[in-house]
Amino acid sequence: MSQTYIDPSPANFQAFKDLPRDEPIQMLNLLQFRDQAEYPAGHEHADKGWSGRRAYVEYGKTSGPIFERVGGSIVWRGAFQTMVTGPDAKQWHSGFVAHYPNAGAFFEMITDANYQLAVVNRTAALVDSRLMRFEPGETGGGFG
Repeated sequence: MSQTYIDPSPANFQAFKDLPRDEPIQMLNLLQFRDQAEYPAGHEHADKGWSGRRAYVEYGKTSGPIFERVGGSIVWRGAFQTMVTGPDAKQWHSGFVAHYPNAGAFFEMITDANYQLAVVNRTAALVDSRLMRFEPGETGGGFG
């Protein structure tokens, strides 16, 4: 099986932290759900038999108020259909782009104590993911 990614590596997270924090950012999220969520033993949801997708719904419910409080919004969401360019073996279940008014808002969210509790649901839900930071650009027009 190929390598999977749920949390950032220390080097990747440092590169993120080294970028400006006072500029708007957009975060591309690609998600591959587990068939069965994997919670830590003793967690309140560990014995519920949830799918990864259901655990991610719980992550959204519990992290959503924090995401909105820091000014986050979803600017695009989609369900994967097929790989056009890329490895045939990689299939994402879902993807979205989250907009933050600045990178500092993202840091405020991930360091919030309630977010730290909520993120357990994300970890339980995913077998693989990608999270990529982009500087927002103009929309509309052509590819150039």
